[in-house]
Amino acid sequence: MTALLELEGVEARYGPVRALRGVSLRVDESEIVAVLGANGAGKTTTLRAVSGTVRRSGRIHLGGKSLRGGPEAAARAGVAHVPEGRGTFAELSVRENLRLGAYTRRGKVDVDIARMAEWFPWLAERGGQQAGTLSGGEQQMLALARALMSRPKLLMLDEPSLGLAPLVVREIFRIVRELNEQEGLAVLVVEQDARIALDVAHRAYVLEVGRVAVSGTSAELSDEESVRQSYLGY
Repeated sequence: MTALLELEGVEARYGPVRALRGVSLRVDESEIVAVLGANGAGKTTTLRAVSGTVRRSGRIHLGGKSLRGGPEAAARAGVAHVPEGRGTFAELSVRENLRLGAYTRRGKVDVDIARMAEWFPWLAERGGQQAGTLSGGEQQMLALARALMSRPKLLMLDEPSLGLAPLVVREIFRIVRELNEQEGLAVLVVEQDARIALDVAHRAYVLEVGRVAVSGTSAELSDEESVRQSYLGY
């Protein structure tokens, strides 16, 4: 398969603290890849390195081109990043949040808002509602829809299940899986719930203290005893 995203020997720091220590991974076109690991392993920092929101070094390529610069450069290159905590603009309406998701594009914004309502039907009737008054699950879905408004090449999700009811989590991952299967959307997802991540992902990487400890297909990692004991609980 053709690589969409490639990281090779990526290091990242927060001041003097080295959070990533030579991370190498890849996401192929139309592939879902999960990043697993304990708190502090470097999962969120890996996404931040791709989106340019942390000091980094090493090689990062998207579609064969070097990915340099900050978050706006990453967005214009085709990366959509849904951070932990959702990051919706609470004072703005649902519709205004969606329009902000398309700021790197021109034209057809209303067409794409209608397209988002096909995936998230409640958006059509709640467009004027203030985003901060939505439930946690609705805010997570709005954050996902807003990211999709940019028509990204790569969607990055950071802990999408955090603080949400299991039913909402299953719905979010169902939509992600269908977007991948029907539209070929490539996804890089950081997730504490290893079971659901391995269920939806084609491949996964396990990080430990800023390094890739083990990687493989989701089936291989589900069968790996150390992964099962540490992350799957059996």
